[in-house]
Amino acid sequence: MKKPSSKIREEIARLQEQLKQAETREAERIGRLALKAGLGDIEIEERALVAAFEELGTRFRKGSGRAARSASAQVAPSAAQGPSGEA
Repeated sequence: MKKPSSKIREEIARLQEQLKQAETREAERIGRLALKAGLGDIEIEERALVAAFEELGTRFRKGSGRAARSASAQVAPSAAQGPSGEA
């Protein structure tokens, strides 16, 4: 059974609202992290900053498997140590 166009429009509107909310959450998260890293204080053209973010995104997408493995390898030994630092 096919959906009437009015139902499809309602669904599209609902999904657009969900997308807007998701983008807002993501923007707030990235913004908080950027401020935490001190990026709010630097003078840089928006184009240059976007290019730097794109490079960062590419770097983490390509190396995501390696970064995840090395991070877990760094955490595991310290987790096995007791309060005195001895294993």
